[in-house]
Amino acid sequence: MADWNKTTTDYATDKCVHQAFEKRVEKCPDAIALVFEGQRVTYKELNERANQLAHHLQKLGVGPEILVAICAERSLEMIVAIVGILKAGAAYLPLDPEYPRDRLAFMLEDARVSLLLTQQGLIQKLSRYRPRIICLDTDWENIAKESQESPRPVVTPVNFAYVIYTSGTTGTPKGVEITHYNVGRLLHSTDRWFRFNSDDVWTMFHSYAFDFSVWELWGALLYGGRLVVVPFRVSRSPEHFYELLCREKVTVVSQTPSAFRQLMEADRSMGERTRWRRFAM
Repeated sequence: MADWNKTTTDYATDKCVHQAFEKRVEKCPDAIALVFEGQRVTYKELNERANQLAHHLQKLGVGPEILVAICAERSLEMIVAIVGILKAGAAYLPLDPEYPRDRLAFMLEDARVSLLLTQQGLIQKLSRYRPRIICLDTDWENIAKESQESPRPVVTPVNFAYVIYTSGTTGTPKGVEITHYNVGRLLHSTDRWFRFNSDDVWTMFHSYAFDFSVWELWGALLYGGRLVVVPFRVSRSPEHFYELLCREKVTVVSQTPSAFRQLMEADRSMGERTRWRRFAM
């Protein structure tokens, strides 16, 4: 038992998540980083778009220990926003647009957010609490004028990368701060078991307001893999999700046990076998 429980390991602690991503971009700039509904973005393109957003945010005063909220539908813009906020030196607060208005307003007010990245079609849902708003779709023309070069590093791994609120089932929801160091440790510890590599194709199945999405997102982008962002409607249909897995030749899947059983039923009923590795979480 003593030998079996020896899980202590050393891992790099000198880089933030976005800095590790930039190192990966240098190695595979032309590899596909993101896929969403037929759209494909390379590592270089993702990095450049995120850099433009980061420079724009820094000009607005965004920097270390500042929290920037994101409320966006599943899209390429959503990923650009997450990476861009980290590159600006800030942390992100994910707001799932499927949440009730009262919950969205509570999190924005409780976190004292002064800047919100969203999409034009979602502004009305956020009307109860109005920080400064930047629309990732309609305001992008101005953002695209910024430099495509990576901003100079302004944070260290001990700075927090994101804040995710608890479900609130035991009382009032509470925001939990997670550092860059925490994210790096998560990926390193799971890589010991799964041996991630640049041939892997991941799905971002979970809501980005659920912390398991962090493993899906950075597990792909820090190892040179490809991240398939699962549209919301597809995430609600085991059959459509199964078809997406087959079409994109996904190799890494994360599911709750109940969702995984539904996926197995879809696999059996559709009479086809995939080549992806099954990780039931």
